[in-house]
Amino acid sequence: MGRRDAPLPEAVDLAIIGGGVMGLATAYELSKRAPERRICVIEGSYLVSGASGRNGGGVRSQWGDAGNVAIMRESLAICRGLAQTLNINLWFRRGGYLFLARSDASAARLARNIAVHRSVGAPTEQLTAREAKELVPELDVSNVRAATFNSEDGVVFPWPFVWGYASEASARGVAIRTHTRVTGLGEARHAGHDGYDLTLHTGESLWARRVLNATGAWSPVLNEMLGIDLPNRPHRHEIISTEPLKPFLDPLVVDLDSGLYFSQSTRGEIVTGVTMHDVPGGEDDRVNLGTSLEFLERMAANLTAVLPLARALHPVRQWSGPYDISPTATPSSVALLDTPTSSRCVASRVMDS
Repeated sequence: MGRRDAPLPEAVDLAIIGGGVMGLATAYELSKRAPERRICVIEGSYLVSGASGRNGGGVRSQWGDAGNVAIMRESLAICRGLAQTLNINLWFRRGGYLFLARSDASAARLARNIAVHRSVGAPTEQLTAREAKELVPELDVSNVRAATFNSEDGVVFPWPFVWGYASEASARGVAIRTHTRVTGLGEARHAGHDGYDLTLHTGESLWARRVLNATGAWSPVLNEMLGIDLPNRPHRHEIISTEPLKPFLDPLVVDLDSGLYFSQSTRGEIVTGVTMHDVPGGEDDRVNLGTSLEFLERMAANLTAVLPLARALHPVRQWSGPYDISPTATPSSVALLDTPTSSRCVASRVMDS
């Protein structure tokens, strides 16, 4: 699944920089469809060191526009059979997503989303506060004005996604090099073809006809090497995991007004976070993987208000991971650097937050 001493060819058709789920899934799919292509993946650290190994594992189709709902339903359909495809247990649990609205504005937003979901066939239901409490009896719904639930949504364990894609891509001939940073990237010709020279911190170099920048929130570093200035920036999100409880929570719960979300893992821990737009220590454009007391205090206040039993819980672990955010404050995607003689493409999939 990738080694720091994995041999790299001198020239490849595609060099993917970033060994997260985006880079490795791309390597796997391309190696399956075009086995003759020479592909390598270069990761600066270990395989789950970045955002792909730090997220809460939620997979949902409850978004605000029809395009995202449709593509996320397709993703959920892939997830249902992916454990067999990748030959690894993804711990995919379809307990659904339960959204709670505590203000008129949030309730109106859920009503708009329901109409969008119905237009593309998503089975999202609108619930009353009483119906939400029937779904999760431990909730305090005293000021909940509306709720929605989609039983297709679920939670996964993110690490096996990365490991599974890496293992299957490697089996198809993809070279996966870990603990190796790209320190130089420039346009260059090789054997009569336009492409790029990559310089690695190990002193090695290789040529690639195309380069995929799949480093997410770290992508501006590589873009700068080619004089490319895109307006995406990192945004730190923190998560905690508590001591385990006997299983009681099937859906992942989202409180729209506070930005709180929480679910229960297969081992019983409550995994929870809350969106903070005023991230402590997040004033610059560098990826910051620190944690903060401010987050812990805000998360605890919001969690105990929605889930009163959490007052007796002890947090066990706190960590953070970066979102790759566009100017509209929504997650952006990856950039494909095509050959210099043709147009450079930036694939941007914008998600409504």
